[in-house]
Amino acid sequence: MDPSSLFGIAQFFIDKLASLAAEELSLALGVKQDLLEIQNKVSFIKAVLLDAEQKQKQNNELGEWLKQIKRILSTAEDVIDDFECEALRKQVVNTSGSVRRKVRHFVSSSNPLIYRVKMAHRIKDIKERLDKVAEIRDKFGLQIIDSDNRVVQRRETHSGVNESDVIGRGKDKQKIVKLLLEDSYSEKLSIVTIVGIGGLGKTTLAKAVFNDKSVVEFFPLKMWICVSNDFDFENLVVKIINSVPSQNHHENVRNLGLEQLLKKVRNALAGQKFLLVLDDVWNEDRVKWEELKDLIQIGGQGCKVIVTTRSLKVAEMMGTHSSSLDLQGLSREDSLSVFYKWAFKEGEEKRHPELMEIGKCIVDKCGGVPLALRTLGSSLFLKVDVREWMFVRDNEIWNLPQKEDDILHAIKLSYDQLPSYLKRCFACFSLFEKDFQFNSFHTIVLWEALGFLQSPHKGETLKDIGNQYLHELQSRSFLQDFIDYGSAYKFKLHDLVHDLALYVSRDEFQLLSSSSENISENALHLSYTKSHLLGKTDFPLGLRTILFPVGVNNEAFLNTLVSRCKYLRVLQINNSGYESLPHSIGKLKHLRYLNLEDNEELKSLPDSVCKLQNLINLNLSGCIELQELPNGIGNLISLQQLHITTRQSKFPDKEIAKLTSLEILTLVSCDKLKSLFEGIELPSLKYLDIGSCRSLRYVPLHVIPNLESLSIDGCNKLKLSMGHDDNQIAKLRLKLLYLESLPQLATFPQWLRGCAETLQSLVIVDCDNLDELPMWLSTLFCLKTLSIENCPGLLSLPDDVHHLANLEYLKMKGCPGLCRRYQPKVGQDWPKISHIKQVIIESLELEN
Repeated sequence: MDPSSLFGIAQFFIDKLASLAAEELSLALGVKQDLLEIQNKVSFIKAVLLDAEQKQKQNNELGEWLKQIKRILSTAEDVIDDFECEALRKQVVNTSGSVRRKVRHFVSSSNPLIYRVKMAHRIKDIKERLDKVAEIRDKFGLQIIDSDNRVVQRRETHSGVNESDVIGRGKDKQKIVKLLLEDSYSEKLSIVTIVGIGGLGKTTLAKAVFNDKSVVEFFPLKMWICVSNDFDFENLVVKIINSVPSQNHHENVRNLGLEQLLKKVRNALAGQKFLLVLDDVWNEDRVKWEELKDLIQIGGQGCKVIVTTRSLKVAEMMGTHSSSLDLQGLSREDSLSVFYKWAFKEGEEKRHPELMEIGKCIVDKCGGVPLALRTLGSSLFLKVDVREWMFVRDNEIWNLPQKEDDILHAIKLSYDQLPSYLKRCFACFSLFEKDFQFNSFHTIVLWEALGFLQSPHKGETLKDIGNQYLHELQSRSFLQDFIDYGSAYKFKLHDLVHDLALYVSRDEFQLLSSSSENISENALHLSYTKSHLLGKTDFPLGLRTILFPVGVNNEAFLNTLVSRCKYLRVLQINNSGYESLPHSIGKLKHLRYLNLEDNEELKSLPDSVCKLQNLINLNLSGCIELQELPNGIGNLISLQQLHITTRQSKFPDKEIAKLTSLEILTLVSCDKLKSLFEGIELPSLKYLDIGSCRSLRYVPLHVIPNLESLSIDGCNKLKLSMGHDDNQIAKLRLKLLYLESLPQLATFPQWLRGCAETLQSLVIVDCDNLDELPMWLSTLFCLKTLSIENCPGLLSLPDDVHHLANLEYLKMKGCPGLCRRYQPKVGQDWPKISHIKQVIIESLELEN
């Protein structure tokens, strides 16, 4: 893995040492002084890590030093986690019932004397190893850098452009030119932003616009500024002065004071109608932007600024949504044109039909990104050997030789700019294949299980931190098809971003898809794509993550894994043929994430699973043959997510009530359950998903006062009144309500009105008997998403639907009468919804 995340790892470890559990157990074990010395040594090393990470390419010995540090910190983290496991074990022992049971549980788990000696020995060993690496810190001549605010070097750009290089951007260019030429009497200065991932052609498009004839004629003054490395006010002022043709460039403006520089800018721009391009902006500090904006607003009416950036946050800060272009990849036809342009001499491609066919596959790898098309096309220029073309086709882009300004370097700039705490989180995406549909619940719990989330501040949760990380990655264009459902998100990675994840995470994270791949001795996280690859049992003992392939049924491998990899944090076994799990799984005390989804042969779980007090996620969804939940599930005191499919008829309400950290509960195909949550309260529960529980008649929502997301699907007997009068149900805080295949639903219950201040997403699917939406729907003023599919009885929306000012997404599908009435531009009620940013109307009747 790219060592540039080591700074964040060191900081995380220091924070972990300061935790309450470590403090208490260090006193109990008599190793407090040793832990304090370890903390000081790690702080001493951390001070130079940022400088070391930047210089390691020029010094192999320095690179090895960083690898040693990483291995030591990994081992040390296991020890501290062991302390936390011991604290949780004692907590369960103290609350698990009779004295006899407490003693039996304690003795069976560990001998305190042996444990004390063993852990003290391990701590001293870590201290000695750290002493050795710390001793040689100063020999490398490294500088002390305390904060991770590095500046990544990027190339300077210019305004010159070859029109033949601008392929497939005609419509985008027209849109930008139109925005530039229209009069803006409301604002003296208008901002147009172009946003997209590295290599997508933002700068090339800006150049094409900058040199367009109509733009040249419209703006007497045009300036091109490459911002890149630093949004420093004084440097930008100097660049503006140097880009104004009327200025005396014989004078060295660098020698002028700030006041003299500002005077020159004012003299140059005052009253002028100008176009200013700020290319490659990364600054997210609004104060810096407002300072520059205040200066250049001295121009005349109709001045425009074009901003190119990879960051949605930058675009939102500097411009407006209506004047922002979210640049997409080229069409396949245009992609082929770009690729052939760089791979062949003009007109030569038709002489090589076999290469053209291979080229189509290569083009698909590039995801419409012009720089990737140019990079791979150029690498094949004048090469007619089919084998060379097939090599490019069959290899990941990051495995191919590239130059300094090629695609991998371009997109890696975005990664290099990430703060250290995000780099390991981003690396996790490499464990999944291309086109994988991620959801925020799965992603955040994976990060949490691996200890990649920073400690939350007061009033925050780890989920809040995880959501913040996702928004940061999305704002930097790492995530695409990002859909906000109010309480959850779904997204994908662009193929090239996936390639980047594979590249920066190699060695530590491995996605195994071929028997020819060797498992790295430094691997901590493994993901298998095929069952036959499990024969490679030479996995490292320090594994933290293992994701099994679909269809696995290798009992020997599972037994070996459980017995040898005692530091596992994440174990995923989906769609397997296992009928049971080994009893020894209860010894994986570090395990935090156990995903057994869709194991249709699984009939039972050993009760030893309930010894996994560190477990934060247990997924049994889709285990249709599972007879019952293991005894003692209430002992999983760290559990935050529980996903269940079971054949038992009575829900273990009292055991579930002990799970005071439980936030997410999913019940799928629990066909024998008739009721839930009898005589208990679940104040921590925020997300409840009930699917295909065909005997379920009611759910007492009033016992879940903090519920944020409610999803109900295929529950034929369930009534939304939940067996209570609406007035008995307390005011809810729902953000998302998803209803599907509910034949009992004819009208909405009144209690939904209590969500007016919180509800953001309402999705209704396959509710055949729903014939009207309530008039009070328009009081849900926070609603952002409304989706109605296959509800043929619905003929209209409430008359005052236009009062939903925050509604951004409206979808209607399979509702002929409804779709006809609100058909864009021609439907009789289209004006009532025309203000909504994204409207999707689909009806089979309309299509025919």
